[in-house]
Amino acid sequence: MSEEKQSSGFSWFLAGLGLGALIGVLYAPKSGRETREGLISSAKEGTEYLKQRGREAVDQVGDIVDRSKGQVNEYVGRGKEYVERGRAQWDEFVNQGRQYVNDQGGRVSAAVDAGRQAYQSSSTNKAESA
Repeated sequence: MSEEKQSSGFSWFLAGLGLGALIGVLYAPKSGRETREGLISSAKEGTEYLKQRGREAVDQVGDIVDRSKGQVNEYVGRGKEYVERGRAQWDEFVNQGRQYVNDQGGRVSAAVDAGRQAYQSSSTNKAESA
């Protein structure tokens, strides 16, 4: 079916529904005043029902927001813990690297000093033998 036929059919359905409601109100066993009071009463009940459902929805959304905040705070706390652990490990690695460089620097200095002494002693021995 094309869209025009569907919307046209739906329009006729709504027109028939409205006409049926009008005829029902005109031929109702109640008087016009009773019918109006009944409609007003129903409208007020509907309004109260919608207000109540709205309050319940607000409460439910508030509960969901509170739970979500708790979960977000938990995840943020975990993230902070992981960052702190990572920083501590990084600091440990950096300190180990510094210690290694200092140790190697001391060994290199000792080797250079030993090389100087050996050179000086060999130069002194050559000068004495010549």
